[in-house]
Amino acid sequence: MKDYGLLVSFVGGDGGSWSVYRIVSVTGPTLAAVPRLAVVEGRDAQPLFPAAAWVLRGRIEEDHYLRLPERVALDEVSPPLGRSESTRAALIPIRKTHAWWSLPAGRRREIFEERSHHLARSLRYLPRVARRLHHGHDLDEPFDFLTWFEYAPRDEPAFDELVRELRATEEWTYVDREVDIRLHRDVGT
Repeated sequence: MKDYGLLVSFVGGDGGSWSVYRIVSVTGPTLAAVPRLAVVEGRDAQPLFPAAAWVLRGRIEEDHYLRLPERVALDEVSPPLGRSESTRAALIPIRKTHAWWSLPAGRRREIFEERSHHLARSLRYLPRVARRLHHGHDLDEPFDFLTWFEYAPRDEPAFDELVRELRATEEWTYVDREVDIRLHRDVGT
């Protein structure tokens, strides 16, 4: 069962169980380089990490653009986060354009799945890649979505392929800021 409503903070700074090995601006401004990332669930992390370079917050919500059969298909093959072999991760914050948010929800759905095939493309990479989407749009955050992925080192090429495919879609023409943060967790942490 998903923890709808759960607030999750991604804290870039000197603490956390994930080491940052790359931060790349794909579109728009980047984020400050940091050595580590902490993932804090259930509360605002800013007081816990007052010296953090940045804190990005998002809430787990129901996937707005999925129909029930698609949601069921996704849940059937989605692995949990925190698997022991998943020592690689990616945090990809995304902000969509004003033009995207001006479209009616049905039109956004059409671009998301019927034309860009976001879910259909993603399903091919599951269960190798675990994922969780966090919504920041209604929290007045700098990014609309915080996408979190975990995978084993052997699956990093497949993850990179998925990201390339999605960035080549019509949906991504509505992205005006995207940062790709790659991380690794030391075994035993």
